[in-house]
Amino acid sequence: MGYKLLLYQEQILLLLLLLGGHLLSFSSTHSADPFYSLAQTAAEVIAGEWRCFLCRCLQVTQATNQIVMNCADIDIITASFVPQGGEEINATGFNYQNEDEKVTLSFPSALQKGSGTLKVDFVGELNDKMKGFYRSKYTAATGESRYAAVTQFEATDARRAFPCWDEPAIKATFDIALIVPKDRVALSNMNVIDRKPYPEDENLVEMKFATTPIMSTYLVAFVIGEYDFVESQSSDGITVRVYTPIGKAEQGKFALEVATKTLPFYKDYFNVPYPLPKIDLIAIADFAAGESLETALLIDPKNSCSSSRQWVALVVGHELAHQWFGNLVTMEWWTHLWLNEGFASWIEYLCVDHCFPEYDIWTQFVSADYTRALELDALDSSHAIEVNVGHPSEVDEIFDAISYSKGASVIRMLHNYTGDEDFRKGMNAYLLKFQHKNASTEDLWDCLEQASGKPIAAVMSSWTKQMGFPIIEVEEEQVSDDRVLKISQKKFCASGPHSGEDCPSWMVPVSICTSEDPKCTKLKVLLDRPETSITVSGVAPDQWVKVNPGTVGFYRIQYSTAMLERLLPGVRDLSLQPVDRLGLQNDLFSLSRAGMISTVEVLKLMEAFVNEPNYTVWSDLSCNLGVLSSLLSHTDFHEEIQEFIRDLFTPIGLELGWDCKPGEGHLDALLRSLVLGKLGKAGHKPTLEEARRRFRDHVEGKPVLPADLRSPVYLTVLKHGDSATLDTMLKLHKQADMQEEKNRIERVLGAISAPDLIQKVLSFALSEEVRPQDTVSVIGGVAGSSKQGRKAAWKFVKDNWEELYNRYQGGFLISRLIKLTVDGFAVDKMAAEVKSFFESHPAPSAERTVQQCCENINLNVAWLKRDADDISQYLLQRRGPPV
Repeated sequence: MGYKLLLYQEQILLLLLLLGGHLLSFSSTHSADPFYSLAQTAAEVIAGEWRCFLCRCLQVTQATNQIVMNCADIDIITASFVPQGGEEINATGFNYQNEDEKVTLSFPSALQKGSGTLKVDFVGELNDKMKGFYRSKYTAATGESRYAAVTQFEATDARRAFPCWDEPAIKATFDIALIVPKDRVALSNMNVIDRKPYPEDENLVEMKFATTPIMSTYLVAFVIGEYDFVESQSSDGITVRVYTPIGKAEQGKFALEVATKTLPFYKDYFNVPYPLPKIDLIAIADFAAGESLETALLIDPKNSCSSSRQWVALVVGHELAHQWFGNLVTMEWWTHLWLNEGFASWIEYLCVDHCFPEYDIWTQFVSADYTRALELDALDSSHAIEVNVGHPSEVDEIFDAISYSKGASVIRMLHNYTGDEDFRKGMNAYLLKFQHKNASTEDLWDCLEQASGKPIAAVMSSWTKQMGFPIIEVEEEQVSDDRVLKISQKKFCASGPHSGEDCPSWMVPVSICTSEDPKCTKLKVLLDRPETSITVSGVAPDQWVKVNPGTVGFYRIQYSTAMLERLLPGVRDLSLQPVDRLGLQNDLFSLSRAGMISTVEVLKLMEAFVNEPNYTVWSDLSCNLGVLSSLLSHTDFHEEIQEFIRDLFTPIGLELGWDCKPGEGHLDALLRSLVLGKLGKAGHKPTLEEARRRFRDHVEGKPVLPADLRSPVYLTVLKHGDSATLDTMLKLHKQADMQEEKNRIERVLGAISAPDLIQKVLSFALSEEVRPQDTVSVIGGVAGSSKQGRKAAWKFVKDNWEELYNRYQGGFLISRLIKLTVDGFAVDKMAAEVKSFFESHPAPSAERTVQQCCENINLNVAWLKRDADDISQYLLQRRGPPV
């Protein structure tokens, strides 16, 4: 492995350089920094470790006898410095600061001011941590286990592959050469420019790649493994390949189609061309940033469900957005991480809406990202979008729903406030001004402000620099032919509205529509004070007024009783837009959890959705009912909420039926899967009987279940199944060739009810049958399925903590594991128990997650104490004889 490093001087000692990353990503450039040199290095992947030699040109700005670099899990053999025109000086000591992930190279004499070359010979570990340079396990066609060697450097793990200055603003160009087995595929950021036999071993080849643009270390990538690929060209001439496991090239065609459509879309949207000659998308088996990248790229026309196709489209849209936003222009420091991830999380939806308008993806955004961010950001243990970051573990902590989903939501609000034309102008100016450089949040605001003439920085700072969001309280008065609205804001908290004198405020873009034209915004104002009055002209007394049409503004709304009662018929007769029906229900559900209204009011509203046709509205409703069902599992009237769910979902279930009808599309398939799964889990007898019948036929192969029906059927039969059902499901898991099918089964195994079978599922989670990153889904599935499962999963995590923590090394997955396991408790002592456990078993990167879980447990306890009797009474009254 060799690379060419562009370095420039630091103020104090001598150095700087790079940072690590995206397997689906590439480039970034920097304008002419003066010092560089071509470095030759070589790395050979062997059993569990690899050796590398690198050299780089440095500028010494002040005489020193030490060089400090980022370094983790690397053993340096030798290091030396060669001053320009001088003799080589060998380092005499290597002092590793493991906690800070640094190494200090000591020299016997001072390195004098001026340029020179640093040479380092070192050995690294091909680890099993799913970060740095690691091995990814897969099964060959013969059935034997094999490994690929792959990289995941974001945020701060390039230092596990080579000693470097691992910061986003310290950039370099890279010339990479890989010495690999000749029967393996080797990939890196750039195209191959030379391939030749390695003289010392006829089984190896040396592959050299073109010089990269100047870029941060976290973007460097290399992959060695066995792959097939499919290839195409985008309309603007970029070669696109999707690499898949051997024999699965066909399954890469959908991702290839999305990528070839997406690159020209982004080029047109940003008015900036893609900066590299090629792009590779790679299906990696073990990947720490969520599930396997196989499930994020591979689609089998016969065996992949509609939600998987949608997921692949969003992932490709997200990762390709980073080619511009993150790689071409890189954040100055991890404080600005949200610029990368929030922006990509917003524009992935814009891209999918362009490629697949039939997905109604923007309505789904509100359920998937917007409401999720509101829920997390209402906690006292949330954080601002922009967080000062010091230690690497703090970077992992902010790869969360605030950086991604709230970031995306405020960008969506900003886009709406600015208008698409001015937004695109500002984006283009930003990308051109900072291409190949680093930028901060304020740089983006400046460009958008100049393009729009609006106070972007002032507005957006109130959303990025302080945590939380407002609740907008609205009252109305009819004055002649006008409606006068009194609107006020205060901070919304999950425990109720903020009280006190030091209440923060926001600059809130507020839009208003009326029943005359629910799709058209009638008035826009900027609420830049605690309260104001607005006159909406030409509104008849019998018309309703809706604040925040499109559910774009990032805030909750509490209407006066009269306004709410006027809006509710718009839910029943569907005159309110789907996204607004969703938003209204979600706001009220959140207000009930915060103790601002009774949960019974929300249950009454939910019953008004009986005619609802929209998938995403049902999805959000289903999610909230799941939260309520989990809460009420701590009571003796859990069955009553199941009956409520059955009553609510039965009409839409009967209308949809089990089989796809002519003319149905993507959203119908998603809705059928959702509704049947909900009815089956809640014990709807006809659904259970049909699920069991179809499952028997599926197991016998006559006929096989359509992919969209598998999750609801598997869930239903397991929820009401026995040991034979579980054994059959584990057999299907073992036989499955597609990772999507394995994951589908893993996510529902926890639905099994018997205590001994729950233990069997938990043991299975840590077995060789389950990929390391998917263990979390299995344990989370157990915790989320029942009160008994929650207790068992928490005990299992405590009993196996050392193994689980070592497996995930404090990355994203440890936070996800904790949240999935303990978030649903509603018992007084549990928050203290969780807090105590993690005080004695520290997980630095998950500290905030632990705080949030403890807060959620306490909120659940308070909710139950406050509303349990009223809910019970309401549900029992519903069971009375009809009037």
